[in-house]
Amino acid sequence: MSQSFFSDHQKTLDAARKAIRERGYWSAYPEIPSGKIYGETAKDDGLKAFQARLGKSFELDQPGKVGEVGAERSPFGPAIDVKYPKVDIDELLRAAQAASGSWAKADINARVGVCLEILHRLNKRSFELANAVMHTTGQGFMMAFQAGGPHAQDRGLEAVAYAYDEMTRTPAKTMWKKQVGKEEFVTLEKRYRIMPRGVALTIGCSTFPTWNGYPGIFASLATGNAVVVKPHPGAILPLAITVEIGRAVLSEAGFDPNVLTLAADSHGAPITKDLAIRPEVKIIDYTGGGEFGSWIEKNATQAVVFTEKAGVNSIVIDSCDDLKAVTGNLAFSLSLYSGQMCTTPQNIFIPKDGITVGGEKKSFDEVAGAIVGAVNWFLGEPRRASEVLGAIQNENTLKRVEAAAREGEVLRPAGHEANEAFPEARVCSPLMIKIDAKQTELFMREMFGPIVYLIATDNTEQSIRLAAQGASQCGAITAAVYSTDTKVLDAADEQIAGAGAALSCNLTGQIFVNQAAAYSDFHVSGANPAGNATLCDAAFVTNRFRFVQTRVPVAG
Repeated sequence: MSQSFFSDHQKTLDAARKAIRERGYWSAYPEIPSGKIYGETAKDDGLKAFQARLGKSFELDQPGKVGEVGAERSPFGPAIDVKYPKVDIDELLRAAQAASGSWAKADINARVGVCLEILHRLNKRSFELANAVMHTTGQGFMMAFQAGGPHAQDRGLEAVAYAYDEMTRTPAKTMWKKQVGKEEFVTLEKRYRIMPRGVALTIGCSTFPTWNGYPGIFASLATGNAVVVKPHPGAILPLAITVEIGRAVLSEAGFDPNVLTLAADSHGAPITKDLAIRPEVKIIDYTGGGEFGSWIEKNATQAVVFTEKAGVNSIVIDSCDDLKAVTGNLAFSLSLYSGQMCTTPQNIFIPKDGITVGGEKKSFDEVAGAIVGAVNWFLGEPRRASEVLGAIQNENTLKRVEAAAREGEVLRPAGHEANEAFPEARVCSPLMIKIDAKQTELFMREMFGPIVYLIATDNTEQSIRLAAQGASQCGAITAAVYSTDTKVLDAADEQIAGAGAALSCNLTGQIFVNQAAAYSDFHVSGANPAGNATLCDAAFVTNRFRFVQTRVPVAG
């Protein structure tokens, strides 16, 4: 059956492999939630499937169950009240190790075929996943559908494509012949076996559980490792559905479903640290806050650790031809998902003497006012604001916003806009604060959420230097620069991109700094404190397995 899965989806795999080589636009899974694509009843069916799970036990029939756990509540207000298996870690890890044997020995096509089929079925369930992502993370529905569904699935497929390439780069066996005398030869048959590292642990985040979780899950599965999925206690359901689908495919393919298991926990009784340092765990994928990510990197010494943490993303504004086009682009980037993206800009550096716009001088206050005005206009239409802002996943983010408002000159107070569809939703639009470049203690730190610092610098040279310093010191995933001067763009490229932040230049229109495209964009460079790994590249998959060889002499 697994070989059939591979045949069924080989064209998709081949296209993905081509895409990661060419780096152009390609997607395997349509991002438009259209009935013409997914079926006329898919949207309603997905909502009903999600609603049918509320207030019930999530049955996975996996070993180690010692009770139930789960206290998710939608940031939009409604209770989720799904109960998940609470597991005994010892028993769960024993089951994962036992399942690893046949999975590790399976040939590459069999494992990859299973992964491709899981992704295919996840795509068919994108509307159900969208509702699960929306009501655990606070993303608006469209974003939840795209980022939680097709875009996440593309990231998973991207990891499988890299894994397939790296595993098949070396032949399974070869004949090695060396002349050792005038007419004497030594001939060896050399066999190369893929040896997976062992049990992999994926530690999910609360804001993008599937988008950030799928690369590690599928990279580990494809390379022969059993995977334990430990979701964030506030966003369990999307990954529980993923595990449910994965276990069904594994069983159908004749494998032990315990190759993929769920380890849910609660805020009050966390198990992540205990899992992370277990000797059975040989691979860890982590997405989340920098402090805990650094703890894992320091303490989980028995495992290969891949982290995507956080950082301070910057915008440098030097000059432009059309300020309205620039501020319109920034308004979307600053508002999307209320700033709860690891790619959202936090610091906007503007020379205190202003910038040149189409040959005309604009003061700092005029530029800052234009950015604030663009955000106000963009969020002025209630339905658009509700969809774009979504809801605040964690109440601590609101406390952070309140604290930040006391630190500088508020140019735009955080707005607690109403959501007509969900009156209880935690909604917060961007807080925008004017500060001076000397106040490094304020902006040289991550302030996760809808908090934006507009920083008055001595000049663009200082702006670039501070943006690069933030990337090197605090980590940064993205950065952007606006300038009509090629020398400024070159300096930003040299310093900011040189500090490991993905740099975007002069973005306007419908391409935004906080978006990353699978198969083309490298998400997180691994070259600054924002994380030590990239989603995805060859390094993301090759350290999940080793080649072990056997040599056998051959007569003649």
